Order: sequence, then C-alpha cells, then structure tokens
Amino acid sequence: MGIISPIGASVEQNLMALRAGTCGISKGNFIQSKYSELLPFGEVKFSNESLEETLNAHEPGVTRTSLLTLHAFKDAVEDAGFSAGIIRSPDTAFIGADTVGGMCLTDEMYKDANLLSHGSAYLASYDFASVNMYIQSRFHLQGIVNTINTACSSSANAIMYGARLIQQGYATRAIVGGSDSLSKFTVNGFNSLNILSNEICKPFDEQRKGLNLGEGAAFLVLEKEEDVGSKKVYAELSGFCNKNDAYHPSSLSEVGEGPYLAMSGALKAASLSPSQIDFINAHGTGTENNDAVESAALLRVFEKVPAFASTKSNIGHTLGASGAIEAVYSVLNIVHQEMYPALHFQSPIPASSLIPNLSYERRKVQHVLSNSFGFGGNCTSLVFSKT
Repeated sequence: MGIISPIGASVEQNLMALRAGTCGISKGNFIQSKYSELLPFGEVKFSNESLEETLNAHEPGVTRTSLLTLHAFKDAVEDAGFSAGIIRSPDTAFIGADTVGGMCLTDEMYKDANLLSHGSAYLASYDFASVNMYIQSRFHLQGIVNTINTACSSSANAIMYGARLIQQGYATRAIVGGSDSLSKFTVNGFNSLNILSNEICKPFDEQRKGLNLGEGAAFLVLEKEEDVGSKKVYAELSGFCNKNDAYHPSSLSEVGEGPYLAMSGALKAASLSPSQIDFINAHGTGTENNDAVESAALLRVFEKVPAFASTKSNIGHTLGASGAIEAVYSVLNIVHQEMYPALHFQSPIPASSLIPNLSYERRKVQHVLSNSFGFGGNCTSLVFSKT
C-alpha cells in the first residue's frame, strides 16, 4: 500500500495519526482561492515545489494531482517489492481514479482558451485521464491502464475493477487506487451546492453543517491468493458491489436504496452475514443528506449496527481518492486489530440515534466494510477480511 494524505506522507504516518485522533483539516496554505482563508480544507502539507524535488518530477505540465499520484504509486509498488520489469509487465494492470485531474489548473486553461497566453505547458494535463497517462509514461506501463471517474466512489470502483480484471484473467496483478487535489474548480463547484461547512466537519452529528474538501492519494496492490506465495499480505478483498441509487444528480434517496443494495451486495459477494462485520468505515461526508441516508441504509442492512466511523473527520472529503484512502485505513483496522475514533461528534441524528466509535480501541477486527457513495447515486461498498 502507498498513501499521502493531510495526516501523513506514508502508511506509518497515517497509522500514527489515526491512533492519536489527529485532525489534518485547517486553513489552506497552497490552494489559490479566495476561500482558502474562509473555509477549512484537508490539505496535504507539502507544496508542489517540495513534491517535485522529493519525487524528481520535473517534466513539463505535471499537476499537483499527478504529484500526489506518483508519491502513493511509488510507495505502493515499493511496498509490494515490484521490480521495474514487473511494473511494466503486460499482465500488470494499473487502474487509477480521480475527479479533478488537471482541472486544478483551470486558471491556466482559461488563459489558453481566451488566447491570453502562448499555450501553457498544462494544456495536455487538463484531461482527468492525464494523471494516469503520466504514470503510464513515466514507468513504461504495458498492461491495462484505465481511469475511472464516478465522483466520490471513483477509487473504490478502481479497486473493484482491478479485482475483476484479475478474476477474469485479464491481469495477474493490479495496482489500484486514486488521487485528487484541491482546486479552485471543485471548491467553487461544491460551494455552489451549499454543502461546504465553514467549520470542521462533524459526520453523523445532529448539528452537521456540511463537508470539508480534502486531497490525497492512495494505491493498493492486488494479487490472487495462489500467486502471492511468501509475499507480505495485509488483508483480503473478500467482497465488493456497485449499485446506482438513480435518484438525483447530487443526492441519495431518503431510504438509501443505493447504499443498501451496495452494502448488501458486498456482503453477499463475501459470503458474510451482516452480524459478521466488525467495523464500518462509513462514507460519512458530514452533509445533511448523506449522513441521514447512510444511517437509514445501515439500519436496513444491520439488525444491530456495528462500530463505525468516518475518517473524513480526520482528512476531509478527498473525492476521487477517498475510496482508496479509506481502503488503506480499513486494512489498517484489520492488520493492527484496532478501531480509530470519529472526531468532532457531539450528538446523534434523532431519526437514527446512531453514535459512531468515539475512542481508540484495541478490538478484534475480522471483517471491515468500507462505503463510498458518489454523485449520481453511484454507490460502492468493499469488504476487507483478515487472512
């Protein structure tokens, strides 16, 4: 696994921060927006210049999204012990997800489109697929390379898609995950929906005011159990399911049909009953609609809702990266047999009365359910299990 987030630039740093209940949400230092001093953001604590130096990424047109992707990708393949030959092998798939891509450079694009420049180096980087094309070029990838953009479920779907490629014999191994960076484009877009909170977000709290945008990247390496041999194994991806709520472009139905079907389908794929889930990494954005709907869906799936929390209270909503980052966090729950606290929670939503896990706990964790629900009702649930 490889990860960079507002609470750390490695798996180990993220682990220590989760255990300590660290919140990486604050005022923006690097995002160029009039809202950087007005709204809280989950910002990675490195400038583009420092990332370029650390990663030796000096190619023209490399965006912040690509830099975050490169950081997490390199850590993941190094953790897997992959040689350059394995990485570029035709049977190694690379499935990345993002929603922002090069749109973090909308101002540069505006100047190009209006003939106010002589053509910036970022013109070719504007497409959201350019992020993974950069990785493909840098590492000379020859296997299947694909980009998934299904809003906030993007990298959860990338994980699912990579697993299906392996299952169907199209790849021997898959490097899967996603990335996104803060940008004026997304800040203005989410602000127009009136779902950004001017305070640090409080998922599942009665007084929640909205979400905080974040940024980061995470990648995981998947292989079949019979191909792993003596390699290090963190956990098993035992189940996954994608369903569509098909209700509204930016809201889920009140009864949570998409989340309900996604969770139920993932449990069925994993051959698990709801009572066997020990912990849920909830989507938990902190918005009025999502938290109420996800709570309703949890009550439909589980006779007794297991311990749950949203790590968006630590890092904000990292959009296309969130499913992969939270997959890493779910795996850490299993590897270390522990649960991390929900932050900033005060009082439950009256309709559900659900209270997230509020303290760090050492507990038996055999199976973790991770939820990612995107705009357009694109809902994905993943199940990770102890091997």
